[in-house]
Amino acid sequence: MAGGFLPAVGAVREDFGGKLTVSVYITCIVAASCGLIFGYDIGISGGVTTMEPFLRRFFPSVLRKMRQSKQNEYCMYDSQLLTSFTSSLYIAGLIGSLGASRVTRALGRRASMLLGGATFLTGATINGAAVNVVMLIVGRILLGIGVGFTNQATPLYLAETAPPKWRGAFISGFQLFLGIGVAAANLINYGTAKIHGWGWRLSLGLAAVPALIMTTGTLLVPDTASSLIQRGKIDEARRALQRVRGSGADVEAELQCLTEETMKSEAVEKPFRDIFKRRYRPQLVMSIAIPLFQQLTGINVVAFYAPVLFRSVGFGSDSSLMAAVILCLVNLGSILVSTYIVDRYGRKVLFMEGGVQMILFLTAVACVLGVKIGSSGTSPLSKGDAVLVLVLMCAYAAGFGWSWGPLCWLIPSEIFPLEIRPAGQSISIAANFAVTFVLAQFFLSMLCHFKYGIFLFYAGFIAIMTVFVAVFLPETKGVPLEAMDRVWEKHWYWRRFVVLERTAPKMNGYSNSI
Repeated sequence: MAGGFLPAVGAVREDFGGKLTVSVYITCIVAASCGLIFGYDIGISGGVTTMEPFLRRFFPSVLRKMRQSKQNEYCMYDSQLLTSFTSSLYIAGLIGSLGASRVTRALGRRASMLLGGATFLTGATINGAAVNVVMLIVGRILLGIGVGFTNQATPLYLAETAPPKWRGAFISGFQLFLGIGVAAANLINYGTAKIHGWGWRLSLGLAAVPALIMTTGTLLVPDTASSLIQRGKIDEARRALQRVRGSGADVEAELQCLTEETMKSEAVEKPFRDIFKRRYRPQLVMSIAIPLFQQLTGINVVAFYAPVLFRSVGFGSDSSLMAAVILCLVNLGSILVSTYIVDRYGRKVLFMEGGVQMILFLTAVACVLGVKIGSSGTSPLSKGDAVLVLVLMCAYAAGFGWSWGPLCWLIPSEIFPLEIRPAGQSISIAANFAVTFVLAQFFLSMLCHFKYGIFLFYAGFIAIMTVFVAVFLPETKGVPLEAMDRVWEKHWYWRRFVVLERTAPKMNGYSNSI
């Protein structure tokens, strides 16, 4: 095998002669469209919270604060009740992602995606019809559970369906659709903000559209071969492989390889317990560290609150929404760049370049705001300075879009062996949601207290995580999922866990591993 990787079980090759068929494109596009619902929700909430009719109905205290004559710009939207509207989705997503592991393992990746889509659709309907804060929060919780299920299952589906050579590009498709959802949400907010009185209902209710698209599409595609084999459906797995690999593929050889991997995985009865064993330590650390660090780039809170952020530094209502749209479109374009190069140049080079780029431009934003607004926050930016902040934020968003954005979904989905893959992905998504909840809940308060220093706060974390990735993350480009454990055995630090575990003496049938 290329690169010197040897299989843990059976004969594993880099590929089995499969081509990039029309079927694999369609299947992966449908699966990646699950990112639409997450992206739409990320983008819609920030714009809705700047609409006066929405604030007047649900958060009148925030509206009163905005209308005070002498108001610190940084603190205009500082309300824990308002941020709970955004953050409630992510604590629900955390719970949903952990629960999704059992469904994904027992019923398949496709079942989790369908359940997530249906739950999200229900939440969107409740939010669009909300008449009080309780309905609003209940709807957000259902949205969160739906996103938790789809985010847990979709990257696994893509990793198991895509050919190893192009796995990075296909999994990046999830982030691409997420970016499309964010951009669409901001465009919709820009239009519905002009509808007096009920535009916010349209923004929230239209979340049902991406949910319908992805749920309907998921009904039309098969489950992954790995998932079907795990549930004893060998003939269905063979047909699924034939469909996505094409006529020139050695389907029987790949099926045999996946069957052997599945037999190995059946020995693990309690994956959430076994994932803490020594031999899985590298994957467990990365599955938590990567999503944790991704949130500490600050990108999601910027995406949630982009209109709020731009209003806070001096943009008008319409201008702040359009600035948020521009920011999303730049991020979307950079995701396309990542899709093209991630399987050519590898994961680490994108992590490094994106990290340095984000550090530089976040620092520049802090400097501009510090000089022009200062700590008092009583002097909004001039038009020219506001445009400069937007340009710097776009450069920062581009750095994220071709690095930490797609790679946060790619790395955890490809590093786990089959026996703990659903559990590992659940832990990764739960970590992502946990940190997102904290940051979403407290970002506006942090902006009020840290002022322009909030951007230096995130720049500092990006510096730490860029060094972490450079030192501890091995390159996984082009490595088949079945041979991924050999990556850790060759790493200067992680091999002490994996190799020692493999050679450790066994007592009563169990390795001395914890």
